[in-house]
Amino acid sequence: MTNTTASEIGTHAMVLAAGFGKRMRPLTDTMPKPLIKISGRPIIDYVFDHLRKADVKRAVVNVHYLPQHLIDWSRSVSDPLITISDETDTILDTGGGIARALPILGHEAFFVMNSDSFWIDRSTPALARLKAAWDPDRMDCLLLLMNPEMTTGYDGTGDFEMAVDGRLKRKSPSSTTALAYIGGYLVHPRLFDDSPRSAFSMNVLWDKAIAGGRLFGLEQEGRWLHVGTPEAIAKAEEVLANYGA
Repeated sequence: MTNTTASEIGTHAMVLAAGFGKRMRPLTDTMPKPLIKISGRPIIDYVFDHLRKADVKRAVVNVHYLPQHLIDWSRSVSDPLITISDETDTILDTGGGIARALPILGHEAFFVMNSDSFWIDRSTPALARLKAAWDPDRMDCLLLLMNPEMTTGYDGTGDFEMAVDGRLKRKSPSSTTALAYIGGYLVHPRLFDDSPRSAFSMNVLWDKAIAGGRLFGLEQEGRWLHVGTPEAIAKAEEVLANYGA
């Protein structure tokens, strides 16, 4: 592996955009979910706002369902440079999609972003906070998390419990302090060593990192907008208006 410097951390990003968006039907009958508009803009545009704030140079966007729509959208974006990862042959899930794109994601830790949700930063942008908190000696993956009460459109009770030092474990049934994963993280390519080259979920690798004590979390400040159903669009637009975003 090529020697790298801290300046290379987070210069690349993987944007997961290959899903079917079934819960968003009928809107997704004719367009992929990332292109559904919130306050006049496609959801994926808000995601790319975060990448630009973090000075990401290259973003890989994977496509499977109605791919040409996303390919056409990508041609309107010049910053960061977009590379399309074609998954039209088979759906690869969150882990498999990233694994296929590894050759173009660099040798250092890169961002991974969901393309169908986004957040509103309170002060320092979340991705900048992830980069500042990244410790390659201790971490293989650093997830962005949030108190469920600070989310919109999310009806869960959290996904992970975080220790004082930031290490994560899966939420226990009795937990009252679990944090919700909000669709963004930094991950080092080494976590994918020996991973399948077929469809698999990132949960497999997160459990691997938990077992090794190398999955960490960072609590986000602000608000997370999870737009999972058509009914959630109005709620997201109301939050954006209230925050002046």
